[in-house]
Amino acid sequence: MGKAVSDSSDLAWRCGVCGYIHRGPTPPESCPVCGAARSDFEAYHPPAAPPAPAAEGWRCTNCGYVHKAAGPPEECPVCGAVKGDFVPATAAATGEPVRAVGTVVVLGAGIAGLSAVEALRQASPKTRIVLLAREGHLPYYRLNLTRYLAGQFSRKELPLHPKTWYDENRVELLTGVEAVALSPQDRSVQTSDGRTIVYDKLILTAGAHPFVPPLPGASLAGVHSLRTVDDADAILAALRPDVRAVVIGGGILGIETAAALARRGAAVALLESHAWLMPRQLNRRAGELLAQYVVGAGVQLITEARTRELAGDGCVSGVLLDDGRTVPADLVVLATGVRSNSHLARKAGLEVNQGVVVDNRLGTSAADILAAGDVCEHHGVQYGNWAAAQFQGAIAGMNAAGLAVEFGGIPRSNTLKVLGVDLVSTGLFEPADGSYLLADREAEGTYFRFVLHDGLLVGAVMLGDAAPAGRIKKAIESRRDFSAVIPGGPTVQAVLDHLPE
Repeated sequence: MGKAVSDSSDLAWRCGVCGYIHRGPTPPESCPVCGAARSDFEAYHPPAAPPAPAAEGWRCTNCGYVHKAAGPPEECPVCGAVKGDFVPATAAATGEPVRAVGTVVVLGAGIAGLSAVEALRQASPKTRIVLLAREGHLPYYRLNLTRYLAGQFSRKELPLHPKTWYDENRVELLTGVEAVALSPQDRSVQTSDGRTIVYDKLILTAGAHPFVPPLPGASLAGVHSLRTVDDADAILAALRPDVRAVVIGGGILGIETAAALARRGAAVALLESHAWLMPRQLNRRAGELLAQYVVGAGVQLITEARTRELAGDGCVSGVLLDDGRTVPADLVVLATGVRSNSHLARKAGLEVNQGVVVDNRLGTSAADILAAGDVCEHHGVQYGNWAAAQFQGAIAGMNAAGLAVEFGGIPRSNTLKVLGVDLVSTGLFEPADGSYLLADREAEGTYFRFVLHDGLLVGAVMLGDAAPAGRIKKAIESRRDFSAVIPGGPTVQAVLDHLPE
């Protein structure tokens, strides 16, 4: 466990799993957001202390009324709460709970939105919760779309909760409805079905949309993206015996999509513009080893394949590459990344970079609006993964209930199972210069790479064996000293033996 900070009055601990920040002399027994154990907490040193909020008087913890005076009133004039139920109005910024009342609107029903709703309802049983779901279905596990495409999941297995769950938890779920305008000035949302919903707090979890490169032919029939269950259904409808499918993009989504289509009997080609798969997460050798699994799944892999255009007359018939080759295609799936759905926030005047800018409380630049998941940007980082969206959503929901919880960020790490193969990539996977040291090992279907700098472990790649992942993450987070294993050149086994328990 990391060393405690010197000022015992301002000790803070960050959960290494979900980024939740706990303030107190010791870490909690378990994380209230993700359930991680006390041992998963490390001393947290914030990058910069936020400005202290101005004193506003005394806040009633029962109804939220703020009494503008030097001391609390004998009785709340709104709800009748006694003097002892008042706390300083700045308490919400220092960790004291304030039970939310009124209406909280959640825009977006992906995992960030659902996690926000779950956490909010648990923290505030009386709050009215309105959840807008743009898709006309119950909120579902987007992570399982490629498994659905492969025939490993049925449609009825996708929803996160049955319809009865929303009724039992008094969540007003509006499916097939999206926000078309947001007004922070009068705290209202205009919806696609003509409603105006006034909120006390709003949580923006609008997610992201597929990035479609500006390629000639991208609008041809037969060209698809995979982001929603309707996208998956459209791809399934286009399948027929021996259909020629091309997937463009060798990231996780592209690999899983290509394998799913091959499982369905399609003749699949996977195109990656780089020299190896997952170049943003893996070094070359790891990417080459992963390629063996892809080919073993029945997928033709073409690397250094830069797409010039999609050919066809009304319907796609092939993918033309920069080197002049044409890959025949009856079906093309673009797996070329996503962009955050920040248009509502931009039009409403919120601060937006690549995503909606949020602070440690996941608050935006507009009062009473929070954001979580793929739509937001925290300290310059857009995580773009399920785990981060889930954790941020829970913390945003708790903050909407007045619990003043902080998100301290999580490691830029990918712990995945690709084609049934365990894969971990965290931190640096390539040395920045000659001062970095590498330890590589390839044996018995596994591959390990560790990157060290100035006696510290700064990155790791593991393929085929993810068992040490938690200890590796802890070693990086706690800045564990590996100087003892460096003389003579570090080895993978020496690094593994020196990992914390």
